[in-house]
Amino acid sequence: MIEIRKADSSDWKTIADYQVKMALETEGINLDPETVSKGVKAIFENPGLGQYFLAEEEGKIVASLMTTFEWSDWRNSMVWWLQSVYVIPKYRKLGVFRKMYLHVKNIVQENENVSGIRLYVVTSNNHARKAYKSVGMDGERYQLFEWMKEY
Repeated sequence: MIEIRKADSSDWKTIADYQVKMALETEGINLDPETVSKGVKAIFENPGLGQYFLAEEEGKIVASLMTTFEWSDWRNSMVWWLQSVYVIPKYRKLGVFRKMYLHVKNIVQENENVSGIRLYVVTSNNHARKAYKSVGMDGERYQLFEWMKEY
């Protein structure tokens, strides 16, 4: 049975490993594991940056996601961004992401200081886009624009 829990600092190695795998799989980017490890640890050292949630089955971490926070002056509250979503291949299409999403959504619904949930997805990641639509997220309202330094 899949259980969802908030990650703690002892989970950093698995989370960092999943992030390296996710970047390669979804965007063809080879991330530097040392940099990613530092980035994951930074969340635990400064919880104002974000938080991780994990899906476990019998003590094995099978998925992770990170939430970060955006202030909305329109709503006078925070919006949580889902980021760094990774489900190990064996557990895909089994409802693991749905369970994680509903867990986070329930926290948001119970917190009057949070207005909603957003995420971005690589446009070519059709499997992820389908999964996000299947839980009721709307990808039609906004388009993301960005400028990022090269890796």
